[in-house]
Amino acid sequence: MSFATGLRCRECGREFPHQPVNICEYCFGPLEVVYDYEGIRKVLTRDRIQKGPASIWRYKDLLPVEGEVVDINAGFTPLIRAKNLGRYLGLDHLYIKNDCVNPTYSFKDRVVAVASTKAREFGLKALACASTGNLACSVAAHAARAGLKAYVFIPSDLEQGKILNTAVYAPTLVALDGSYDEVNRLCNELSDVYDWAFVNINIRSYYAEGSKTLAYEVAEQLGWQAPVNAIVPAASGSLFTKIWKGLNELATLGIIDKVATRMFLSQAAGCAPIASAAMSGSSVIKPVKPKTIAKSLAIGNPADGIYALKVVRESRGGACSAPEEEIAEGMKLLAETEGIFAETAGGVVVACLRRLAASGVIKKDELTVAYITGCGLKTLEAIADKVVPVIHIQPTVDSFKKALAEQKERPTSLLGGPRTS
Repeated sequence: MSFATGLRCRECGREFPHQPVNICEYCFGPLEVVYDYEGIRKVLTRDRIQKGPASIWRYKDLLPVEGEVVDINAGFTPLIRAKNLGRYLGLDHLYIKNDCVNPTYSFKDRVVAVASTKAREFGLKALACASTGNLACSVAAHAARAGLKAYVFIPSDLEQGKILNTAVYAPTLVALDGSYDEVNRLCNELSDVYDWAFVNINIRSYYAEGSKTLAYEVAEQLGWQAPVNAIVPAASGSLFTKIWKGLNELATLGIIDKVATRMFLSQAAGCAPIASAAMSGSSVIKPVKPKTIAKSLAIGNPADGIYALKVVRESRGGACSAPEEEIAEGMKLLAETEGIFAETAGGVVVACLRRLAASGVIKKDELTVAYITGCGLKTLEAIADKVVPVIHIQPTVDSFKKALAEQKERPTSLLGGPRTS
């Protein structure tokens, strides 16, 4: 049984039955899932959640699905106390939510698990998407698991790691010469032609709900409390808004106390339409042409941008854009301090976190969670020429000692020197 009762327009408030559409036919506003929270309150407890599977499906009562789910074991990823990075940044209570370890190595497994389950409920025979990379991998994998055909559309300049990570599942993989926004525009047109589940178009209302599980998990892993600060990467802005929604749902249901989390949105300076508007105090999102190494965040015309701005203001949070030269440095810093190899979006988060801490916006004693949403093995190009060099030696002790002495003479780490002794 699902507690999701239908869809509601976020602009005019009109309600609709469940169907594979995401746009209001009256005002063209986006549709969002509506829930029977009174019904949920009668059954949902901390104990019920904790007895559930170690995946996003422990929160099934809060998701818009029913019956058998498409499950590749997405979610319930580690929340790590980042003592080393925290010490470096001057933060005593810093945590990393590590979604690098999802089955296809990004948080997209959460949203696609919900979308593919809903697609099967609607009787649709294929999964499709427009993607900057991570979504492509997840759609292809979930389609394979669900026995559905997959059609994946990507920009042709995508990182090779993401292309190969998608191709291995044998979808129909289509690369377009153009930006993600152009890919997305084509997929919107194709969704009117083919009876497929375009997960981030006609199934978007359901798909986006999967991101809420990142809020639920963090609250549970912190001992049923919301963090003081949350640092979240933004592309379309959907993830940012859904984490906020998820925290507030738990408070509405009495699972956690009232939420006072400050939400901080992070983007790369080469594609920062939401962050730029937030930092300038504007309520208008000006589309941009992406020019950034953080390709997973390279959406120049973000669909949920105005709603992300509302969350920034409602939560009394903020926004930050990471200069391009600091993105790879952020990736390296996270790897060197906590042993987590994040993709470029993670580098953006760490770079912005560093700036927010240095400026005193985030205080030393505040409980802060940084969301790392994808694995660095997909974006090797970003740091290929910035990592420590390989030491080549002859197979002798003397050769090693000589190379080691030379290595100690020059710093190779962001933390001040080589990791040798």
